[in-house]
Amino acid sequence: MKFPISDHIRKVHFPPISEVKGWLAGAAQDYPLIDLCQAVPDYPPAQELTKHLAELLMDPLTSKYSPDEGLQEVREAVCARYERKYGAIMNPRQLCLTIGASQAFWLAMVTLCREGDEVIVQLPAYFDHPMALEMLGIRPVFAPFDEASGGLPSVPAIETLITPRTRAILLVTPSNPTGVVTPPATIHELARLAARHGIALVLDETYCEFIAGGARPHDLFADHHWGDHFVHIASFGKTYALTGYRAGMLAASEEFIHHALKAQDTMAVCQPRITQQAVCYGVDNLDDWVRENRIMMERRHDRFCAEFNRSGNPFRLVASGTFFGWIRHPFPERTGREVARMLVEEVGLLTLPGEVFGPGLTDYLRLAFGNIREEIIPEAVDRFRGFSP
Repeated sequence: MKFPISDHIRKVHFPPISEVKGWLAGAAQDYPLIDLCQAVPDYPPAQELTKHLAELLMDPLTSKYSPDEGLQEVREAVCARYERKYGAIMNPRQLCLTIGASQAFWLAMVTLCREGDEVIVQLPAYFDHPMALEMLGIRPVFAPFDEASGGLPSVPAIETLITPRTRAILLVTPSNPTGVVTPPATIHELARLAARHGIALVLDETYCEFIAGGARPHDLFADHHWGDHFVHIASFGKTYALTGYRAGMLAASEEFIHHALKAQDTMAVCQPRITQQAVCYGVDNLDDWVRENRIMMERRHDRFCAEFNRSGNPFRLVASGTFFGWIRHPFPERTGREVARMLVEEVGLLTLPGEVFGPGLTDYLRLAFGNIREEIIPEAVDRFRGFSP
């Protein structure tokens, strides 16, 4: 290549999932691979949803554009689902359907920020978020990880990081990578903090359907003025096992969505119509199916934690939630990347190193439970127990 590329993108690390999967060429041959790396459901979409979509493919309209923000009837169905789940006071003009939660995040950031602005990011951070911010020339300001609390955000600590350049507080709950659910009271405190400083609270709630017991994440949507300082990012891909359909959503005030649609039109135009139809069917018909899969994932999580926490394991479980575990490895002289690579090459365990989730996290690894069935869990834990580099 004989021409320069952006310095912003040059300094960003390569996608961690792709990097780690590149290690599979050297994976241990004596152990069947156990994938604790990528956080995707291993079960297929509901059969009735798949059948519904197959019938829609015969309709020529399915191949056409929709409005940038998505079909009116789909956004109305989503609003009804949010009323059931959150008690939400929401109208379709406050929604934009997106190409996964990742595009919703980009829309939110380019609408909120200019180059040189700052966004406060709670550590450990979902790696795509700092990557995107740095590409956009937006400075991520990291709120420190507190191991004793399992990584829960500290409102006083976050307030000290606010400067005149701060445009938003960004939080992922349930956390990717720790799985920890931020309590509703803390979310409401953060919303009040954002309001006092005239900035936005951006919540990425990709895994909100996997909160143990089906608890309501918060009540922010029940306030008629929720859009004044709150921006919400969602993923239907995780909820309905539609990750390849790229089914996400941005929710905010009508004014915010109006401006975000300028970027939407130049980025993607619209979420694919077949994806919108999948979302519509899901929110209208699959509440019971979603609940059954959440309960199944809770069982996986609980069994893994019980096995992992038995005495004699040199690795330590620091925090966890239905979809994730955050562990400290026992080799302080080695980075998380070194330990993660040895785990796959020596005992066939695919994990993610802690340092991809932010600075100062080389002592940790992320585990995802989406690909590990209950009957495999004892074998996976035994490999951790017996591992010595």
